Amino acid sequence: MVPPFLEQKLQAYRDTYEQLKVALKWKVSDQRTLMMIASMYVVNNKPFHLQQFLKVSDYIKDNVGAFNTLKSTPRFTIGAMLDVYFDEPEKKFHELIEIYEQMVDERFSRGASTYLAAQVLLGQKEEGNSIPIDRVMKVYKGMSSHHFFLTSSTDYPLAVLLAGRDGTVDEIMDHVEHFYKELSKNGFSKGNDLQFLSHILSIDSETNPDELVRQSIKVYDTFKTSWKRPKGMHYPLVGLLALLKDGENEVLTVLEASDRLGSEKPFRWHKDMNLIMAANLTMSEKLDNPALLGTGIYAAVDAIIQAQQAAMIAAVSAATVVSSSGDGGS
Repeated sequence: MVPPFLEQKLQAYRDTYEQLKVALKWKVSDQRTLMMIASMYVVNNKPFHLQQFLKVSDYIKDNVGAFNTLKSTPRFTIGAMLDVYFDEPEKKFHELIEIYEQMVDERFSRGASTYLAAQVLLGQKEEGNSIPIDRVMKVYKGMSSHHFFLTSSTDYPLAVLLAGRDGTVDEIMDHVEHFYKELSKNGFSKGNDLQFLSHILSIDSETNPDELVRQSIKVYDTFKTSWKRPKGMHYPLVGLLALLKDGENEVLTVLEASDRLGSEKPFRWHKDMNLIMAANLTMSEKLDNPALLGTGIYAAVDAIIQAQQAAMIAAVSAATVVSSSGDGGS
């Protein structure tokens, strides 16, 4: 049985999705984009106001060059992020553009992934945690040096969060590699998804790394016994649940919520995404727990959900939007 708090979040998610589907019927071709936008509002307990969302998205479209990536679908995801995280989204958009251009100057490629990474940097700056862009590039290069064929521009948002950790770039990469190697010995398949999971776990600076590995294995094994072996794309949600000391106890709740979504017509064909959305909605309840406020786990879960959303949006954008090599910046 889905607990009442999650039932409320699922209903808010459905309602927001349906409003987006009607409003963006001819503007967004990939329904997963609408699912991710809807989840952003619900996960962050931000009331969704359609006209405000459209106003921000249109403002973005009207303030970029003719061939800019943000003339198309990515403006809606960036618009949603600005609307969710900032009180003055239009004003913050211009700060976002400034950060974006600084990233391009540091040899980040133009396009949706860099806008999303700039969004994460803007959020860090707002919280008083400014991260030097050249350090982000060094971390990204460190990621690439360890796993050249697995690392792409979709990893930019995670590079931002890793760059915010203490330590040298080499120390950060060694930390990531520890997770990658240990988990690969324990049933996790090597590849881009395991790298993503390793990055997620590395964001938690308070929990002992070996304990995080143990918790990840427990969550993974619980999925296998309760459902089936998780696919690589589900590794990030394994990482999210692993941040909780009893994360394996949330697996059945996540599976029930996912099944509930999968039984409904709008989400029937997106079972993999349903599982990820269900995990994010479940974990967002943990962020509502007053006992977690001000703790390292709160900050880690919050950061990881945001990074996961950004990385998924970047991946979907890469698959659906023509590469904007001629992108005119702002």
